[in-house]
Amino acid sequence: MSNAVGVGVAVIICREGKVLVGRRKGSHGEGAWAVPGGRLEFGETVEECARREVLEETGLRLGEITQCEMATNDIFASEGKHFVTLWALAKLEDDQAPATLEPHKCHGWEWHTWDGIPQPHFLPLANLKRQRQRPMFDAES
Repeated sequence: MSNAVGVGVAVIICREGKVLVGRRKGSHGEGAWAVPGGRLEFGETVEECARREVLEETGLRLGEITQCEMATNDIFASEGKHFVTLWALAKLEDDQAPATLEPHKCHGWEWHTWDGIPQPHFLPLANLKRQRQRPMFDAES
């Protein structure tokens, strides 16, 4: 187990009061539901990481991004991994449909209400919900 702590960026994409989530596969968190996101790369801002990860995973182009000032401390003890996840809230540029561009990592993308995201939740999402965080959603986004 490494003592290094990674930094992740998770992106809550809002549209018409719903959030984009996908069911993970092929890596830690297999079968759990998560929002798009990934590791912050050296020299990258949170916004740059959010845009890159969402484009790589879903093909979606993001419009406005807000850093929600939310973070989770995510320790995957059985895998010897530790991440601090920074959360961002985003809107889409226009009416776009997500594609599953990394089918080896995700079964597909679906829109769900915040309270209707299926179980189980990927650890960072579970930790965010455990903090009783409720990102502010614009019903018109």
